[in-house]
Amino acid sequence: MGEKKIRLLRADEIECRAATINEKGMCLLLFKDARVDQRILDETFTPFGWRRSHQSIDGNLYCTVEVWDAEKNQWIAKQDVGTMSYSEKEKGQASDSFKRACFNWGIGRELYSAPFIWIPAERAKIQMRGDRYYCNEHFSVTEISYNEEKKEILTLTICNSRNEAVFSYKNGKAKSIESVRDVLGGKTGVQSRGSKIPEELQKELRRTGVPLEAVLDRYQLTDISQMTPDIYEQAMKGLRSSRSKAA
Repeated sequence: MGEKKIRLLRADEIECRAATINEKGMCLLLFKDARVDQRILDETFTPFGWRRSHQSIDGNLYCTVEVWDAEKNQWIAKQDVGTMSYSEKEKGQASDSFKRACFNWGIGRELYSAPFIWIPAERAKIQMRGDRYYCNEHFSVTEISYNEEKKEILTLTICNSRNEAVFSYKNGKAKSIESVRDVLGGKTGVQSRGSKIPEELQKELRRTGVPLEAVLDRYQLTDISQMTPDIYEQAMKGLRSSRSKAA
């Protein structure tokens, strides 16, 4: 199993989904779905070289993904729990726990290095229904490249349903058509859902105008207390690479 290498995601395997929408624009997150996980597991370990199982613990559904290690003559397991995402309440815990377990195996982990993606209202068909904003437009990743050594995103292009580029990221700099600004109508989003926010994180949220909800949703968290040191560093790195909001 030591010679097996899990490849990085292709552009056509990445989904764009809205995390925050208001009259000024929308924040997009990058996702992979369970079919991508299954395909990569099949490619890397063969359909007979891996297996999955689910277990309910204290009311939470866990998924275990096991890979056969021929050298050790045993199954190697990695497990994670499913949650109901803030931005995807309809998503099932079974699928979520499976995708999280696959993240533990390294499938799609490079998505954590994505920049914050803000699409201004003039480049998205944002409408209002009742007291809520929504957008029926489809966005897709048309180009992506990575730093193979660090497995981090180097370039990223996102197009709308008319194949018009609405976001571009190259060599650590967002060249979006407009930088992230006033995402929550002037609110910086520095109030957490239950825990104190570190001062340096508050500073970056204010500087970029990125809402805390977008940061939590990106890492599939519901509260900042769930952030591990590794995820915190990734989040800070993404914020520092984002442009400052307009004064």
